[in-house]
Amino acid sequence: MSIVLQELNQLTAKENILINEPLRNYLYTKLGGKADFFVTPASIEEVQAIIRYANKTKIPFTLLGNGSNLIVRDGGIRGIVMSPKRFISIRRDGDLLIAESGARIIDVSYRALDEKLTGLEFACGIPGTVGGALYMNAGAYGGEVKDCLEKAVVVDRSGTLLTLDASELDLSYRSSNIPEKGYIVLEAHFRLQPGEEKEIKAVMDDLTYKRESKQPLEYPSCGSVFKRPPGYFAGKLIQDSDLQGKGVGGAEVSTKHAGFIVNKNNATASDYIAVIEMVQRTVKEKFGVELEREVRIIGED
Repeated sequence: MSIVLQELNQLTAKENILINEPLRNYLYTKLGGKADFFVTPASIEEVQAIIRYANKTKIPFTLLGNGSNLIVRDGGIRGIVMSPKRFISIRRDGDLLIAESGARIIDVSYRALDEKLTGLEFACGIPGTVGGALYMNAGAYGGEVKDCLEKAVVVDRSGTLLTLDASELDLSYRSSNIPEKGYIVLEAHFRLQPGEEKEIKAVMDDLTYKRESKQPLEYPSCGSVFKRPPGYFAGKLIQDSDLQGKGVGGAEVSTKHAGFIVNKNNATASDYIAVIEMVQRTVKEKFGVELEREVRIIGED
């Protein structure tokens, strides 16, 4: 590890590298193990250099956003975990809002409000980063990223910088080709439309009220756990399976919204995953419906 640390110090500043860093500090679930090396590069060139170094040395490499739709197992993540948390700028160019990957998509939606631009209101309650929002084509209340994304700047697995049209990302329901291609999103260009500030704010206020009144925001969670199965609603299936309030260890199905699993009392990742599997098994037995996870699970047991 000392050799890796020395070599990483040649690629980014010493203060940008943490060893054996607890990832629970960076995840909305507040659970999970440690990263061998937690790296926060400060430039595109540093991102490229670290990817090329990981390729050359065959050190495992993982990109971590702000952990809003992610579970890290209790054994943590080996190798290098890179965070884009220093990439947070948002700027306007005509009717485009250009946001770096580490910016929160919520903040981008409020910047659109400030700029009197409409099209991102749906994102005012989505807690993930811009990079994460593209990764899973995040959406809510009838809107999704693919509705307003024009292009993205990414780095590929070889460390090459690319600018891609939105059509090249294969955006579909909670999906893209970003994980398959191994892209690291650096920047997103959102094409929006001029609008009336009062009207934009009214929509955002309404969506915020709906979110705060219906979701269990008082507990750590990874947000909505399951994709919507065709012809059904995941939360309704879970509720009708009489699973609300049931759990394993410190994790349980929310009594406020059945589509959420909450870390109610110092849960472990193993607890959380066990509840997910219990829900999937029970819904399958009762209704014959396979619930597919929306949340990602990574790391070692």
